[in-house]
Amino acid sequence: MEDQKMQVVFRLLTFLLNAFTLRYVSKETIGVVNVRLTLLYSTILFLSREAFRKACLNVGAEQKWAQVINLLWLTVPLGVVWALFLCWIWLQLVTIPDPALIPHYEVGVVAFGLSAIVELLSEPLWVLAQAHMLVRLKVIAESIAMVAKCVLTVLCVTIAPHWGLCIFSLAQLLYSSCLLACYVLYFVKFVGSQEAQRKSFPISTLGDLMPKFLCHQHVLNPRLAILTWTFYKQSFLKQVLTEGERYVMTFLNVLNFGDQGVYDIVNNLGSLVARFLFLPIEESFYVFFVKVLERGKDIGHQKREDVSMAATVLEMLVKLVLLIGLTITVFGYSYSHLALDIYGGSMLSSGSGPILLRCYCVYVLLLAVNGVTECFTFAAMSKEEVDRYNLMMMALSLAFLGLSYYLTWWKGAVGFILANCLNMGFRIAHSLQYISHYFKLSENRPLVGLQLPRPLLLAYLGSAIVTAFSQASLSQQGLMALSVHVLLGAVCLIIVLITIFFTEPKLVWFVRTQFFSQDKKET
Repeated sequence: MEDQKMQVVFRLLTFLLNAFTLRYVSKETIGVVNVRLTLLYSTILFLSREAFRKACLNVGAEQKWAQVINLLWLTVPLGVVWALFLCWIWLQLVTIPDPALIPHYEVGVVAFGLSAIVELLSEPLWVLAQAHMLVRLKVIAESIAMVAKCVLTVLCVTIAPHWGLCIFSLAQLLYSSCLLACYVLYFVKFVGSQEAQRKSFPISTLGDLMPKFLCHQHVLNPRLAILTWTFYKQSFLKQVLTEGERYVMTFLNVLNFGDQGVYDIVNNLGSLVARFLFLPIEESFYVFFVKVLERGKDIGHQKREDVSMAATVLEMLVKLVLLIGLTITVFGYSYSHLALDIYGGSMLSSGSGPILLRCYCVYVLLLAVNGVTECFTFAAMSKEEVDRYNLMMMALSLAFLGLSYYLTWWKGAVGFILANCLNMGFRIAHSLQYISHYFKLSENRPLVGLQLPRPLLLAYLGSAIVTAFSQASLSQQGLMALSVHVLLGAVCLIIVLITIFFTEPKLVWFVRTQFFSQDKKET
């Protein structure tokens, strides 16, 4: 719990430092860094290490770690090969930014490629730490590296903003170097210590962390090497699907660099709620559903009280995230311009930024409902059903790439959000159909959580009308009018919360018992 709180604190600090940086750099620079160069960096890392991580994190206690370490060190030369190849593509085959507008692009490409290689040097240490439950090391190392990166960026854009991409290149190299330094320093102290002996750590000297020839045995474990190759063949498609939007932006030129920068900032800003609120809820209650329900079995073959408990919890979760998403959507429409102006200044609040954030608020609503419904669906599905669903998702993701291209050509950056909404809507429909069929033979109907009482619907509708009128008439008329606009929004929000309190007593009780009571016990 302390590690999670520390991680949240560091993320918030990073969020604030990024907000400061946005006032000193152009949106075109942000687009090149956050989309083009970050995509290069993440692609090199993913193609160089993802398959190795999947294979090596599943090794048993009997596994010879010397062979595992030898295998993991292959990520470095593989990373060098990918870095050289992808940097050539980024320099020769994609559109190069105007040097007068965004100087030092070549330096940025080389620096981000080199940064990926530096980070790969810590890969054997990362896998060792994760495999032996040294989780805190990862949190601390990444937090320190991110804060160091942001602090250097802030200092450089304040002192020498004309350096352009060189600032972000130095910051990215610092990030990777800090990560590597944290892991090396930790293992220098940890290896051979009494704590390592208590945990039966398989490495006794620092020399054991380096690759080496092994007497009377294979340098690499053949079974593990074959497993890595199996995972490696899957990694290409997964990377394309994971970073599909950025690949479309980079290779198809559907948006200029300025629009790419604004879209990326709005995407990161809009996804804060998903990362900090929805994701922890999904992870926690996925574990709950897995423990309560027997995977792959229908209602008739499970305990009645367990099914009833799961249905009640699912109903409350659906209603909770629906209300959170509706609140964000209703108030996000009228306060997107103000939020972007506070966060990034006129660079974000002028142009397409507010429209993008308003659309993203609708996407957050769909994201919230999909997260909870898919959480239950994956907990209840049999292995065969999960495999079929994954194939369907792969086909849907490929269709999403094509849809993103055409919608973006038609509607600009808004097209990406529309494509995401359609994708999410299809996934929600599938999950709702599965849940409805799952509880068909039961008296439980958890999907009634999607139905809201009429007074609450009226409260949301009234708030939407009042705040939209306020935004249109007051938000551009000076500080006093802006204060009235904010005050009206606060009053409407209080009315909505009071209405929820009186119309949804079961939900209020659920939130108190599942969230606040736990916090009290822990404190």
